[in-house]
Formats: sequence, C-alpha cells, structure tokens
Amino acid sequence: MAAFRRSQWLFPIATTAHNLEEAIWLPRFVAAHASELPWHVEPGQFRFGLVVLTVAAWIVTYFSWRRGRQTWWAYMLFGYIVAMLVNVFVPHIPAAIVFGGYAPGVVTAVVVNLPVMAFLVVRALRERYVSGSKAVVFAVAVPVSIALMIPLLFAAGSLS
Repeated sequence: MAAFRRSQWLFPIATTAHNLEEAIWLPRFVAAHASELPWHVEPGQFRFGLVVLTVAAWIVTYFSWRRGRQTWWAYMLFGYIVAMLVNVFVPHIPAAIVFGGYAPGVVTAVVVNLPVMAFLVVRALRERYVSGSKAVVFAVAVPVSIALMIPLLFAAGSLS
C-alpha cells in the first residue's frame, strides 16, 4: 500500500484536532474582540459549522481510501487538504499577528496542519494519487467552495 493511501488518515485526525481547538477557544475570543472583528457568529452557529466540516473530512477520507487514486473522492480529498493548508495562512497566522498573540486555531494550524497538510500534498502528487490539471482545479475549487459555504453553515447552525 502506498504511503499516501495509509497516511491520508492523518488529514481527518489533524482537522479534528484543529476544529476542536477552534470550538473551545473561538467563542471567548470573539466575545473579547467583538468590536474589532468584521463579523459576529454565535458559538452554536460556529460549532455547528465545525462539526459539519469535521464530519465531511472523515467522509471524504473514507471514500478516497476506499475508491483509491485518481477518483473523484481522491481529488475532493486533495482539494480539502489544500484548503486546510491555505487555512494556516488565511486567517490563522495573520489573525495572530493582527491581534498580537494567540488567535483560536493558530497552534494546531502551525504545529499540526502546516506539516501534515504539506506532507500529504507532496505525497499525493509524488505518488500520483492525484495529478495534472484536475489536481489544480480541485486545489482551487474546493477551498473556494468551502470558503463560500462557511456563511451558509453558520446560518444553518442558527436553525439548529
């Protein structure tokens, strides 16, 4: 079994750890910095979104693992991995700089997600689990789709 096929399970594990850090610390951070933030989200709305995104990480990984290389699921997983890699730099590191210290999620973003997601991107490409223009399309489309979906998840969270 190729290294990526085994190691892709690091993705939902790292994503879960990261989302747990955010679920615990973000509501208090938002309350403390409400006047400085361009948005406001209630803790329940935020946590609902995190649960959906975390469950999606496990589901996409499972189907990628089951279906294998060069499948739609493999490309979805690759795009989601890229999204979590981008998430290190937008918004976690800039938020920590702007607020002059800890920003929720920055610890797992830098210590866990940065090395894990970078490793997984490299392994997926080297082993041709994904390749070519299709990998580029998913590496752009999935992060953009997730970013556009976040306000909808927050809105759905207010209904629950």
